[in-house]
Amino acid sequence: MPPAKKRTRSYDPARTRAAVLAQFENVRAAARTLTPEQLALPTRLGDWTVRDLIAHLTLTVASVGRALERDEPAKPELALLDHPSTTAAHAGAIAESSRDLAGASPDLDALLTRTGEDLARHLAAAPPTRVLALRAGAMTLTDHLVTRTVELVVHTDDLNAAVPGLDIPHDRQALAACTRLLADTLAAKAPGGSTEVRIPPYAVVQCVQGPRHTRGTPPNVVETDPLTWLRLATGRTTWRDAVADGKVAASGERADLGPYLPLMV
Repeated sequence: MPPAKKRTRSYDPARTRAAVLAQFENVRAAARTLTPEQLALPTRLGDWTVRDLIAHLTLTVASVGRALERDEPAKPELALLDHPSTTAAHAGAIAESSRDLAGASPDLDALLTRTGEDLARHLAAAPPTRVLALRAGAMTLTDHLVTRTVELVVHTDDLNAAVPGLDIPHDRQALAACTRLLADTLAAKAPGGSTEVRIPPYAVVQCVQGPRHTRGTPPNVVETDPLTWLRLATGRTTWRDAVADGKVAASGERADLGPYLPLMV
């Protein structure tokens, strides 16, 4: 039997662009309020400080403009659902670049402002189907922007966890795109139709091999909220802890998603 095809979800180019710009602006607005002591706080990302993480987000967003300035590849090479599995291979280089930028940028607000302005300028002139030459492989601009929502949303949650009292809002469209991409990644990693995963209000996917339900309530159901889902998908929390804390409702013999998580690190 041939392998199941990975589900391809379409993303509205205009909404995706607006989501990336909005979430980056949320981060910039919050970062300018942080004190030197808060910027030096540790995060849950190993030895990264808050300053390092903010610098990383500027690199994440600046990657769009840098790619648009390169020659355009003939065609895309990397499917959107393949992106989460590529991040670990480049983690070391990304961490080093982020710390270097943090050390070289005493004025983070100026760096963030300049980065946001450059992003808006590049996006205003680029068609959504433009193919970008990226480290992991060529992707369309819209697909790459979807991956930027994952970076921005996940690391916004990291910043909120690191700084007591910080509550950077999540742009609704950015959170939706992040949730849907990670849900579809699960469905591609564990193909099947025996288990329904519900992440209201943004995503519902079926996954895990076994008997497929055709009507009524499926025998295996998992339900959680978007932030818990992204923490599970990126290894910020474990399946066991999320279930024990009541953050996940799971019923049915095939409702244990622990063996398939995390989806990216």
